[in-house]
Parts: sequence; C-alpha cells; structure tokens
Amino acid sequence: MSALLLKAATGRPEGTRPSRRLRRAGQIPAVVYGLGADPLTVSVEWLELRQAITTDLGLNALITLEIDGKKQLSLVKDIQRHPVRRDVLHVDFIRVEEGAEVEVEVPLILTGEAKSVERASGMVDQVIHNLPVLAKPDSIPEVLYADVSALEVGSSLRVSEIEMPPGVRPAGDPESAFAVGLITRSTKEFLRSERAAEAAAEGEEADEEPEES
Repeated sequence: MSALLLKAATGRPEGTRPSRRLRRAGQIPAVVYGLGADPLTVSVEWLELRQAITTDLGLNALITLEIDGKKQLSLVKDIQRHPVRRDVLHVDFIRVEEGAEVEVEVPLILTGEAKSVERASGMVDQVIHNLPVLAKPDSIPEVLYADVSALEVGSSLRVSEIEMPPGVRPAGDPESAFAVGLITRSTKEFLRSERAAEAAAEGEEADEEPEES
C-alpha cells in the first residue's frame, strides 16, 4: 500500500488566535505523536489534507508526513471540527511503523438476508457500525462485511463470527454482538398466531384419532 505524501510545517505559534489566523490562511493546526517520541506541533495545508482523507480508506489512509525534510509514516487519529460549521479545527496524527500492528476502526457492512427474522416480522438491529481492529498498516481493509443470514429473532451474532481478511483481527471483545434480531410488536403477533395455529392443529389431530373398542 502506497502512503500519501503530506507536507507538515513546524514552528507554528500555539494558542487560539494564531490557530484562527492559520485556518484563515488555509492551514490546519496539527500535532504528531506516538512511538515514544515527543509530541510535535505542526500545520498542514487544508487542501492537501482533504485530498488525503477523502480516499476510499478515509481516516485509515496511510499518510507520509514530510517534516523538516524527514518522512514519517502516520495515520489520522482524530479530527476536531467546529460543532456547527463542521470546519476542521485541528488534526491529531499518530506515528506508525510499517511492520507493526495499529488499532483502527473499519466500517462494518451487513450482507445477506435474515429470512428467519423477516418471516417473524422482526428487525435486524446493527449494533456496531465501525469495528475496532488490529492490523499492520498495509493490511488495513477499506470495509468489513458480515453475513446475517443465520440470524434469528431474539438471537445475536458475535464479532468472532465475522470472517476477517488475512492479517486483521478484532481489537475488542470478540464476543460482543454486532447484530441482533429484535422482537417487535408485529413479531409478538406473529408468534401468537403461530402458537394458536399449532394448538389448533394438535386439537384436530386429537379429534381424528379413532376410539379404542
């Protein structure tokens, strides 16, 4: 996997007013940390940053920061946005090593049809939409898929049941539920009608049994 190149300038003044001036000039205040080194305050060009984080991998895209002529492999760890305008205010980069595992969140998409849930007029509730995983930087997937065909009403599917790509493993509890077959009001009515039909069928069978002579 090739890493995107992003130039980062050092020596930016810290504080609210200098940061505002930076943003007005098209620069985004940032910090680089991790791998046991001291945090480093930098600034990056907004247009270059936007290009780097709008690939298919999103925030999980590998970014090579060029800082004072030296290159450092990194990932975007956090983006702070304005609560109303949603403008990017600040970015945290974390240093990574090419051959070492990192923890990232990957979008989880459900596939298949939970026919048992559908027949009972239930609902599939996706509990986890972004799954924390551990992977080496060149093995980070764009998305993960999980089949819910075996899901039944009142049951759940666990993270351990998701088929992971090579080199990827769950970062959290593998027994966490990612999808649940919810019982709705319609489901309860369906189950009542099923029980009533079974009882009626059993009654008919009893009536049809011949009397002993």
